[in-house]
Order: sequence, then structure tokens, then C-alpha cells
Amino acid sequence: MKQKSETDVFMAIADPTRRRILSILTGGAVTINALAGNFDISRPAVSKHIKVLEQANLININESGRERYCQLNQQGFDEIQDWLNFYETFWKSKLSILGEVLDKRSKNKTV
Repeated sequence: MKQKSETDVFMAIADPTRRRILSILTGGAVTINALAGNFDISRPAVSKHIKVLEQANLININESGRERYCQLNQQGFDEIQDWLNFYETFWKSKLSILGEVLDKRSKNKTV
């Protein structure tokens, strides 16, 4: 069962800083302090971005001792994938119909 996110996933990925955080996390779990070191903004600002990503279920935060590790949450990306799949199917269908129309026109011109 899919968990409902508190934050709209598309709003969460709209920000370039949050997309960069997600890119960094493709390499594996990273501490919040290590993530903050990748940006020219304050640690509290990075923490706010992380909170948005966590509320959108795009990342999980796990505590290990005094450290908090961020990692990607694959399930959080399901809504994005579903949206992309819908439009991929939509456009493939439209392009297929266009191809059929063009084929018919081409055959009619050669007759």
C-alpha cells in the first residue's frame, strides 16, 4: 500500500537544490552535515530542503548514534513514475496515429 505524502512530490522536485540533494543521494546514504557541505547555503536552509523531501516521501532519514543519514526512498518516486508512464503512453499513442495518417497519405500520393 502506497503511503500518502504530506508534500506534493512535484513541488518537492521543482526546486533545483532539492533535485541536487536527490542526485547526491544516488550514491548512497549521506549525513545531513555532509549534504550541507555541498551547498553555499546555511545548514538550516539545507535542513529545510531535506524536510520537504522527507515529507514528500522521496527520502528517509535514519539515525545512527549522533548522526542522521539521508537516503533515497524508492517508493516516493512511484508517483512521478506513474505520471511519466501516463504521458509516455499518451504520446506513443498519438505518434502511432500520426504515423498511420502519414503512411496513408504517402500511399495515396504514389497511386
